[in-house]
Amino acid sequence: MSEARAPLRRILVVDDAEALRGYLARVLELRGYEVDSAGDGARALALLEAGSSPDVVLLDVLLPGPNGLEVLRRIREKHPALPVVMLSLVGRAATIVEAMQAGATDYLTKPCDEDELVRALERAHAGGDAASAASAGEAEGPLWSGETLVRLRELLEQIAETDVTVLIQGESGVGKEIVARAVHETSHRRAGPFVKVNCAALPGSLLESELFGYERGAFTGAVTRKAGKFEQASGGTVFLDEIGEMSAALQAKLLHVLQDGRFARLGGNREIAADGRVVAATNRDLGALVRTGAFREDLFFRLNVVNVAIPPLRERRDELPALIDHFLRRLAARYGRPPRRLSPRLLRALERHPFPGNIRELENLLKRVVILESEEPVLRDLLARDGPGRRHADALERVLEEVERRAGELPLREVGRLASLEAERSAIERALYRTQWNRKQAARILGVSYKTLLQKIRECGLEAE
Repeated sequence: MSEARAPLRRILVVDDAEALRGYLARVLELRGYEVDSAGDGARALALLEAGSSPDVVLLDVLLPGPNGLEVLRRIREKHPALPVVMLSLVGRAATIVEAMQAGATDYLTKPCDEDELVRALERAHAGGDAASAASAGEAEGPLWSGETLVRLRELLEQIAETDVTVLIQGESGVGKEIVARAVHETSHRRAGPFVKVNCAALPGSLLESELFGYERGAFTGAVTRKAGKFEQASGGTVFLDEIGEMSAALQAKLLHVLQDGRFARLGGNREIAADGRVVAATNRDLGALVRTGAFREDLFFRLNVVNVAIPPLRERRDELPALIDHFLRRLAARYGRPPRRLSPRLLRALERHPFPGNIRELENLLKRVVILESEEPVLRDLLARDGPGRRHADALERVLEEVERRAGELPLREVGRLASLEAERSAIERALYRTQWNRKQAARILGVSYKTLLQKIRECGLEAE
């Protein structure tokens, strides 16, 4: 049995932009890591030669003097086992291919999410085993408290002792990776690695080498043999995220692996058993892609043995209180801020918000509240997007739809009454928002008596709000 790897402790950040370098250092130090930094490649190489011993290097591509790719090659010559994560403002396919072939462990495009950055560094340190890189608390109880996800958890428990493939579908940000990790953690493979591959992040040729690995000399720059993700996932789970973005040629090779359970590294002839359970995820409609010929029907059926459809957050509003509490506690601990509770005003705004970005959007909104220690910026944004004007437009649209649906049945007078009521409701609601629900001030703005305003609030159904 191989010796357990020590946890990630020290990171070397190499970036010529002083502000960004300082920001990255602060982010990582707040997470508990020790950080060394260098403003150019020569300084970074000098630190390594002087005995600096980082666990991972975070290296910018565009550097003065020797550029990031040249620094990467020199690190590979002198420190072949040191993981290097490349960072670039432009994610050009050619640069990504060159970096990965030169020995980069991973490649991130600026700006990247803090959690994404930390996961990439942890993965690089773990040698590609993403199981050790799970974000703290991502699969904790609060994220499974809603009725929909309780039923989903029951489904995962039913398939726990099987190796059937699982296809997870849902909008961006709904928590597909959390569910994929739960598939792994509830299975009999939980002691094995969980290896994630983002099929949308790499061009086809590079994705193939990432999935299946390569032999020395398989292509220019392949100076050593490299195990692919399927090999690394042996005994565990391989998670193919954004499977709908995979090229047609690679879909055919993946189908072969799923059918035969075997594959060969690029440039090699020896077949290797694929002993990783496959879980795939997509935010696209694979059925529609099959109908247009963009996705193989036989591969779709192979992947879709168990289908897990995750509803968007706007259809799972019963989860909001637990999710808000969970993120507030986690974010306060992460950024060293005191625990806080949200005001009723912000809670009402969140309850009305449609959350096009789903759980990821909710976390980012709460992150702003915790870091800024103020609700006002978030509240202003939400009210601007979801305030009375937006709801008034939606309500008028519903009135027009009702008129169209009941063509000839609704008298013109009734149409005018409904439209007038919505306009009146919108005006009252705007005044109440401006005065933070001070009814006396709102009455003065609207030019009506306090008693009349109270009556109108009841008639318009605004009391509960």
